Amino acid sequence: MSEQNTAEETRNFGAEVGRLLDLVVHSLYSDREIFLRELVANAADATDKRRFLALSDQSLALPESAAIRIALDKHAQTITIADHGVGMSREELAENLGTIARSGTSAFTATLAGQAQEDRPSLIGQFGVGFYSAFMVADSVEVISRKSGSTDAWSWHSAGRGVYRLKPAMREEAGTTIILHIKPDAEEYLEPLRIKTIIRKWADHIALPIELEEDGKFAAVTEGAALWRRAKSDISAQDYASFYRHLGHAFDEPWATIHWRAEGTLEFTALLFIPSEKPFMPVEESRDSKVRLHVKRMFITDAANLLPNWLSFAVGVVDTEDLPLNVSREILQTTPVLEKIRKALVNKVLSELKSKAKDHEDFKSFQQNFGVVLKEGLYEDTGHAADIAALLRFNTTTHEDTTLDEVIARMAEGQNEIYYLAGDASSLKTSPQLEGFAAKGVEVLLLGDAIDAFWPTRLGQYKDKSFKSASQAGSLFTPAESDERITQLCTALAAALGDKVSGVAASTRLKDSPAMLVAAEMGPDLAMQRMLRRAGRPVYGPKPSLEINPEHKLIQRLTGAETLDRDAQLLLDLASLQEGDLPEDPALFVRQIAEALARD
Repeated sequence: MSEQNTAEETRNFGAEVGRLLDLVVHSLYSDREIFLRELVANAADATDKRRFLALSDQSLALPESAAIRIALDKHAQTITIADHGVGMSREELAENLGTIARSGTSAFTATLAGQAQEDRPSLIGQFGVGFYSAFMVADSVEVISRKSGSTDAWSWHSAGRGVYRLKPAMREEAGTTIILHIKPDAEEYLEPLRIKTIIRKWADHIALPIELEEDGKFAAVTEGAALWRRAKSDISAQDYASFYRHLGHAFDEPWATIHWRAEGTLEFTALLFIPSEKPFMPVEESRDSKVRLHVKRMFITDAANLLPNWLSFAVGVVDTEDLPLNVSREILQTTPVLEKIRKALVNKVLSELKSKAKDHEDFKSFQQNFGVVLKEGLYEDTGHAADIAALLRFNTTTHEDTTLDEVIARMAEGQNEIYYLAGDASSLKTSPQLEGFAAKGVEVLLLGDAIDAFWPTRLGQYKDKSFKSASQAGSLFTPAESDERITQLCTALAAALGDKVSGVAASTRLKDSPAMLVAAEMGPDLAMQRMLRRAGRPVYGPKPSLEINPEHKLIQRLTGAETLDRDAQLLLDLASLQEGDLPEDPALFVRQIAEALARD
């Protein structure tokens, strides 16, 4: 070795290092803990490079104990990360670490241009800036590296202030050791539990073991399994269940397991689970996607929204090698690849649900847990709404847990509407809106979820049958032929109520109730109006009309009343209560009821 090659040397960084390092340390990454992911990713890449080179040169073979080893020294305030990778020579240290944004992985990948894709190692790094994330937590960084196949080792050292120092070093084996001299405000990263948490979050499934030194011994802290990359034939139901519980922090068994590898122009592996129990949520459940995105086994984000809100009950992992990331690997670039993955996942989950729906009882349990979430797709996703509607089961005035196709099959010839009534589930069956439908033998969907006030009008129709609210179905019933006394009563009630209603008319659909509210044919139905009022939103369109039952004793008694002001309001309050609304003046309503009972 020449004297020039053994001498210590100080060099300047080969870039606008001050500005670039400031960008990396203060702007590029949103969380300081990312430094460990970046350094582990570099170590994994270096090991994979050596493994690949050993295919043609056995002298470079990895030792059986190959791993990424992390040691913490609170006294010296250092974190040491060591690998058995390909290592770097003196000039490679200068080229890869002395020039910011020069990626050794990218350079290595360029040499593989003639290799078939399946023969190439799966390398993570590509931008050449991840190493410098170490300066987010370190005052200075030392790198000791020995290139595989060489006996020489070299040290690279820098405080990140424009220069670095190269000098000879000692290392018993090929590979690289990085020593971080931790800043006073980053001492949390000297705690073993903190390091374990970061590793398990970001790198739990890379193939190479990651070991942490505690009490003088190194022990593995990662799963390293990447279950989704194994063949399905090699995975037991218990393996799937264990991984599901680990991934979703759950205790139940998965209701469905979806594991497949997409191949072709876009390649990725997905392992998704649908829980068998609804998670306990002390507050309103988030609709964020619970599918984790990995690139080449390394966790990238759980905020990629790989599944839409209406499939947010599914949990799992998607791992791809085709997805371009931004330089910090924290933000996904705008790319058609991600949209294609999302589309494929949605179609696969829907296909699984269709298959599971063939078992009526099994699917019933799923809908009890996640039917409300799935219904959101009827409103949010017009492209898949018809498929979702075909899956769902409904209670009706004549059947329980029935499909829309079954409802249509039971329709009378010539019926073109699917009638529904949305409202509070506890009172739907006794609603006066249904009395006329029962008399005619017309089946009505009973929709008791909050989302049910919205999706029927958004979906519009299903298999050429239009959705029609029961509270807007006046055209189904012929007008009542009223005697003079009922006609006069309607006129008097309308005058007493004024602009609180759009009109008062005799009803042919009321059988047991004295009165009910009816929404206009156009505009929001009663359930939608109620939702808008509760949300403090204005309700546009005509006011509901009031229909009265000429045969009811209360209505018969009102025909002889001298004044109707108080009784008209009481009748309107009764009709409002039946629709789930409070009376206009609850205290006055109570007094009127008490007075009416006293009179009787």
